[in-house]
Amino acid sequence: MRAAILGFACGAAVLQVQAALPTPSTIAACAAIAVLLCFLRGVARLAMAGALAGFCWAALAAHLALAPTLAKADEGRDITLVGIVDSLPYRFSDGVRFNFKVERVLGEPVAVPPRVSLAWYAGYTAQAIGDVQPGERWQLVVRLQRPHGNANPHGFDYEAWLLEQGVRATGYVRPEGGSNRRLDGFVFSLSNVVEHCRATLRERILRALPDKEYAGVIVALVVGDQRSIGQADWDVFNRTGIGHLISISGLHITMVAGMFASLASALWRHSFFTRAQLPLLLPAPKVAALTGATVALLYVLLAGFGVPAQRTLYMLTVVAAALWFGRLTQVSHVLCVALGVVVVLDPWAIAAAGFWLSFGAVAAILFATSGRTVVRRSRWRGMLLVGAHTQYVVTLALVPLTMLLFAQVSIISPLANALAIPVVSFVVTPLALAGSMLPAPVSTLLLNVAHYAVQALAWVLAWCSGLRFAVWSAPAPEPWLFVFAVIGTLWMLAPRGWPQRWTGLAAWLPLLTAQPTSPAPGEVNVTAFDVGQGMALLIETGTHRLLYDTGPAYTPESNGANRVILPYLKARGIGFLDGVVVSHSDIDHAGGGRTLLGALRVGWVSSSLWPDHPIVKAAPRHIRCRGGQQWTWDGVRFEMLHPAVESYADTSLKPNARGCVLRITAGAHSILLAADIEAAQEAKLVAGAAQLLRAEVLLAPHHGSGTSSTPAFLAAVQPRLVLFQVGYRNRYRHPKTEVVERYEKLGIDRLRTDESGAIMLDSASGFAPVEYRIAHARYWYGK
Repeated sequence: MRAAILGFACGAAVLQVQAALPTPSTIAACAAIAVLLCFLRGVARLAMAGALAGFCWAALAAHLALAPTLAKADEGRDITLVGIVDSLPYRFSDGVRFNFKVERVLGEPVAVPPRVSLAWYAGYTAQAIGDVQPGERWQLVVRLQRPHGNANPHGFDYEAWLLEQGVRATGYVRPEGGSNRRLDGFVFSLSNVVEHCRATLRERILRALPDKEYAGVIVALVVGDQRSIGQADWDVFNRTGIGHLISISGLHITMVAGMFASLASALWRHSFFTRAQLPLLLPAPKVAALTGATVALLYVLLAGFGVPAQRTLYMLTVVAAALWFGRLTQVSHVLCVALGVVVVLDPWAIAAAGFWLSFGAVAAILFATSGRTVVRRSRWRGMLLVGAHTQYVVTLALVPLTMLLFAQVSIISPLANALAIPVVSFVVTPLALAGSMLPAPVSTLLLNVAHYAVQALAWVLAWCSGLRFAVWSAPAPEPWLFVFAVIGTLWMLAPRGWPQRWTGLAAWLPLLTAQPTSPAPGEVNVTAFDVGQGMALLIETGTHRLLYDTGPAYTPESNGANRVILPYLKARGIGFLDGVVVSHSDIDHAGGGRTLLGALRVGWVSSSLWPDHPIVKAAPRHIRCRGGQQWTWDGVRFEMLHPAVESYADTSLKPNARGCVLRITAGAHSILLAADIEAAQEAKLVAGAAQLLRAEVLLAPHHGSGTSSTPAFLAAVQPRLVLFQVGYRNRYRHPKTEVVERYEKLGIDRLRTDESGAIMLDSASGFAPVEYRIAHARYWYGK
């Protein structure tokens, strides 16, 4: 059975890296082969049968999930929907976001997917934002679009996440006066009851902890909603390796289920202090098992059914069932059954980091403790020894996996977890749960005590996070390097008596000491990120790196830096930028600047910003960009062509007019980065420095707006390829149709990041473009 389940999980994993789904006939053929293999003997054949079954199951689920779709012609249209709010709404500074279960479409018939994600913004509405609550039926006028997210190496795959959530369109509520209204207060269903309870508990916590810094942590521990935790707090939690505790984790579920199981067992054995003699009717261990499994189920429902919570629930359920039916079971069987159930219910869970961390940690504990005994001289000392050994095992076992997933490992993690696990698991979580359910004023008192405990813990963790040696970073490893490190880890965790276990550390050396890749001397690599409607490009030479623009600001806490650029740099093992060019002050170019400078070491910043701009103040060294500046790195020439020095004296100019235009030349290949300059600036460049404009690749001025890319400018540049960094269905309609046609008539190849994802160029290959959505194609892209 275990071999078949492991094969099933592997088959589902293989499906999730396919560029296209198999046809129904292929699925049927694979299923038939799987059935035939089941009649043959041998573990290998069972594993193969399981793999084929997992592949077929995941493919079938994917076909069904992708079937509901919004037609391209219906994107951006006003559509009136009637449906039910079926998720926990997330309220932010200027709006609310929630999932909407569509019941029917009013007016002109439009095929709308059954579940959509909606945002209701204050800035877009003439009326107040509706107080939407889970389970309510609403009539809303919306504009929808097909699932689309930024596609970058080492970035978050928003489209895959939407597919897993069953969301096949996203959009926003339109300001249509009385057309947006609540129709029913509450529509009964099991899922609506669960979400309503989660919303009620969250509201109770937030009322008891108004404006408290770590109220979001308390909410996360009670109902699993982590969206109110700030990015700065997550940085501290991740650097100290305790991020797994800031959620309803397996440890918390097991603890709460165990507490209620013990209580139920004690009360049942004493017949609730009556003479009913209840244990004669049903043994107390069975009552305890049933109670623990039931409490675990309720807690997991409150948690939002995350993968670690699911794994714990299914393991506890299998153990409870084995006890009920008198069947002894091995822990490895329990883990495999939990694995199989998770993959059957959610084939996409296997692509989540939490899946691998959760099952990997438990598997490592089983491997390191199976068949071994711990001599206990006292109960408490024995418990401490077991806990310390478990933490040691998990810490070692997850090093290769965390390096693969996050390109870093927390050195301070063992110490931080030794402090955080007892505080969060045995103090904060019980107090938070009790405080969220008991009546006031007891609830307020308990929740405030829990908050004070979190606050004190966070202070210690912040100090630990600030230590220079808190985190070890290196590039995300190649598959072979990861496998080599895993083998070394298994060697270290082998049973006592295994020869020279400490030599397994040698397998970590290539993993932890790897260096970022870089081009050969005289060559240059350029990565044009997919940041939506904005600009951000990384330019790399042999020993230097330059970032051109920092992407847009999406929300007060989210921008191109922390959503795209920094994750990419971390995964590459890049912790220092020699320079950053911020072409001008528009938010789609400078939106990630302050975040970037606060998170990464930078040599200097060159920009056309005024001295009082926050980016200039935060820069370690600021250089005002101007035409005529030039430098050479590793045989690659950099030339700043614009703006002219005198332009800074003209206060009537828009920021676009002073955009920093940079030309980069590596041998016979050049790329021109033209910021947001418009026709007037293009004319000045053609008149004053036409011979310097020649470039093989052109970053389209102003994202391809109608005020730029003039014929004279294009005649001077003579590009072979033009890049448009634009957002999907952006409100400016960039690039303009007439501009695209202009490039087309000149025979210039055109790529746009909303269609290609990130675009990689390498001068060694003649700037032949590599499009991320093609090189890393997945079956859900563009579906």
